[in-house]
Amino acid sequence: MQTKGQIRELLASAGVSCNKRFGQNFLVDLNLMRLLIDSAGVGADDVVLEVGCGTGSLTQGLAERAGHVVAVELDVSLASIAEGQLAGKDNVEIIKADILTDKHTINPAVAERLLSTAEKFAGRVLLVANLPYSAASPVMLNLVTGETGIDGMYVTVQKEVAERMTAQAGSHHYGTLSILLAVTGDTRIIRTLKPSVFWPEPQVDSAMVCFVRSAEKVRKIRNMELFGELVGLFMQHRRKMLKGCVRFASGKLSEIADWAEIFDKAQIDGRSRPEQISPGDYITIANLCHGQLGKACEG
Repeated sequence: MQTKGQIRELLASAGVSCNKRFGQNFLVDLNLMRLLIDSAGVGADDVVLEVGCGTGSLTQGLAERAGHVVAVELDVSLASIAEGQLAGKDNVEIIKADILTDKHTINPAVAERLLSTAEKFAGRVLLVANLPYSAASPVMLNLVTGETGIDGMYVTVQKEVAERMTAQAGSHHYGTLSILLAVTGDTRIIRTLKPSVFWPEPQVDSAMVCFVRSAEKVRKIRNMELFGELVGLFMQHRRKMLKGCVRFASGKLSEIADWAEIFDKAQIDGRSRPEQISPGDYITIANLCHGQLGKACEG
């Protein structure tokens, strides 16, 4: 792992500097990097995805413990530095690409590589990363709802994002991220981080957060894609009543014939606001929608 001075030297030697557009703030506190890896309990049977590997500082620590590390870096210059630092590490591969094809899709090349590598190991698939601030939420949303088989996430993010990850219904930070993490696993904040543990220092506090996927929770959702669409519909209009939000339904949700019946069966007042509805109630609504759509197809 690399100190602040070592990272500055690596960048200077390569003739590059931090790119603010990519949200490059390097975690330079080595004790915190060890805490992140220790919290994840990374072992020799685990496959780790690192998003935004930078100069390969955290990657070095992960490589010492993981069975395999797939590190993704959008900045080609930084990726080249990381390759040099990790030369000879047979259990590390660096992919020079954007982790997201678009806001709603993990890069297929990365997803395929992660899945194919996971087939060779008996352990977990983990995201362990100092996530670029601009990409943190969409990356996590796509990993927990997609087909990458992610078992856990141990990340540093902006404190505000951490608060959204753990928010309860009715709170200011409650939203799509809160709901999707709550229905697929368990999330907790490990530690709040001051700007001084990063270089360059960000203008906000950060936090180290862990998410552990729960197969039992996931099984309660009959159709994950439909569930995501439902939550997206309501949270886009979070200040409106539920019965007013449904006027904006599109895709499969536009085929729902009787929303009043669904709210009635779910024992939810259609005059409630989306921000007041618990994650469990969203599962109930989504499953009823799935059932109604299924009956419509049969008919």
